[in-house]
Amino acid sequence: MNVAVGVARLGHPAQFIGRYGNDDDGRLIAEHLRANNVIDALGPDSHQTSVAIARLDPVGSASYTFDLDWDLPTVVPRLPELLAGTTLMHTGSIASMLTPGAHEVLTAVEHARPTATISYDPNCRPTIITDRDYARAQAEKFVALADIVKASDEDLEWLYPHRAAEDTAREWLAMGPCAVIVTRGSRGPWAVAASGEATVTAPVVDVADTVGAGDSFMAALLAATVQQGLDGGSRREQLRGITVEQLEQVLSFASAAAAVTVSRAGANPPNRAELKAQLGEGR
Repeated sequence: MNVAVGVARLGHPAQFIGRYGNDDDGRLIAEHLRANNVIDALGPDSHQTSVAIARLDPVGSASYTFDLDWDLPTVVPRLPELLAGTTLMHTGSIASMLTPGAHEVLTAVEHARPTATISYDPNCRPTIITDRDYARAQAEKFVALADIVKASDEDLEWLYPHRAAEDTAREWLAMGPCAVIVTRGSRGPWAVAASGEATVTAPVVDVADTVGAGDSFMAALLAATVQQGLDGGSRREQLRGITVEQLEQVLSFASAAAAVTVSRAGANPPNRAELKAQLGEGR
């Protein structure tokens, strides 16, 4: 949902395919989607809304606990309808790991891939998926189907503790994606594609908290892909040919979005005007 809202705030049509219940938390989600012009594909169901509780440490870094119900039994029969006209599909984190819903998400990705760019963010939650071997195998299923992969260095170092995050990204690139991006906190993001490797400096901002920073980065990464005309299954080879210069532009755009988000409380991604202002301050 955070990624869908971030994409919509940057001026691109977006829909959210996920579940929430007909309860107070679910009504907050529905209103948040409406307020940000995100199409709500499924609406509420009869189960309790899943809840994540974020706790901040003294410097604003968040840790999470979860109460989850993840299943999408009505989605698979409706995929032709739900994904009609879709040129980019994003998934990741708990959605791609926690069963039974993860199986349905994988089916949706397989259905979308011929016509849509697929993006994936493992966004690992070791407190929920504790089996590292399972998590690694599940992540690799999605990496093999993805065109754009974004992961934090912490994600990759948890999944593959025997090697550096950048080395894992290079290994993942060989599995089929067009580009693999690694976020590295204050060190700035790094990316690898067939054309080479790119990195940019992270903007310097006063951090309120880190909630939603990765999702804002992901949303802007996807918006930049659309703005460069590289979305859609028919443009897969064009995306595979992305240049180092284009990668640097995309990384700068996404880093600026994340910088806006960490500068204020909560998962509150920037709109286009705010992002332009942040980019202007960085030049």
